[in-house]
Amino acid sequence: MKANNIHFKPFFLAMLALTALLSACEKDNRVEPKSVLTGRVVYEGQPVGLRSNGVQLEIWQRGYQLFTKIPVHVRQDGTFSAALFDGNYKLVRLRGNGPWVDNTDTIEVALSGNTELDVPVQPYFVFQNDTYAKGEGKVSATFNLKQINTTRTLERVNLYVGTTSIVDPNNNAGNAQEVAANIKDLSKPITLTASLSAALAGRDYVYVRVGVKTSGVGEMLFGTPQKVMLK
Repeated sequence: MKANNIHFKPFFLAMLALTALLSACEKDNRVEPKSVLTGRVVYEGQPVGLRSNGVQLEIWQRGYQLFTKIPVHVRQDGTFSAALFDGNYKLVRLRGNGPWVDNTDTIEVALSGNTELDVPVQPYFVFQNDTYAKGEGKVSATFNLKQINTTRTLERVNLYVGTTSIVDPNNNAGNAQEVAANIKDLSKPITLTASLSAALAGRDYVYVRVGVKTSGVGEMLFGTPQKVMLK
């Protein structure tokens, strides 16, 4: 038995080495996708502002006997991208995964080289005429809020303040809000003012961004981040 074990051990080690070598060769020979699908989530041709990587689209491709799902996260400026092989895909807007009316209609995508695509949505609310100003130890935003779809109601609006251009409920150093009960007339401008901490007030600039929360909808819609000079 000892002699057999002695002969078996070198054989086992050789098989392990061969397996590792074949695996490495397979990895080296694997072809990476060279085409890129880039796109925007848009309303009336304009990108929709979102929480950074908070909204996801799904791309599906038919394979052998099944569909393969490719998740695609949308950036805060409403853009997205995915490296894919050429072929035919189906893009899906997930139910309950954005600050807009659910639309699960499939978008057919025929990918041949780099391709651009706009994904249309209908938000519940959008910002208009937004302006920003600094004060003594504070920053403010004034804007109009337009209701696009009336099937849901307003919950609140927020002004977020941050030290980088990534500004949202998870990435901020201060904020102000107004609840819907205090907003009586959407035809009139709304002003939000956020007090700055001593650390923020001592900076040369901050970034600010407005957001709107619709009742019963998880994700907020946002305006474009703005750089406000404090000095």
